[in-house]
Amino acid sequence: MEKEHLEIIHEDMNSKFDLILEGHVGLRQAIDNLDKRTTERFDLVDFKFEVLNKKIDAVAADLSAHRADTEAHNIYRVREK
Repeated sequence: MEKEHLEIIHEDMNSKFDLILEGHVGLRQAIDNLDKRTTERFDLVDFKFEVLNKKIDAVAADLSAHRADTEAHNIYRVREK
């Protein structure tokens, strides 16, 4: 009787371990999917920052050129605050 009881407990424990392992597999997949989506979003944000930095640099260069051209005329002066 004791052997049968232990076998029942063993089977019950095995089924519970199987449920835990299935849960871990599901969590691992969810984490992997989240990691992939997060990496893709960060890559997109990095790309957008690079594009914006180039645009800002271009505007700064244009503004500098415009300021130099404006100051080349004696009647115009650019004042800094």
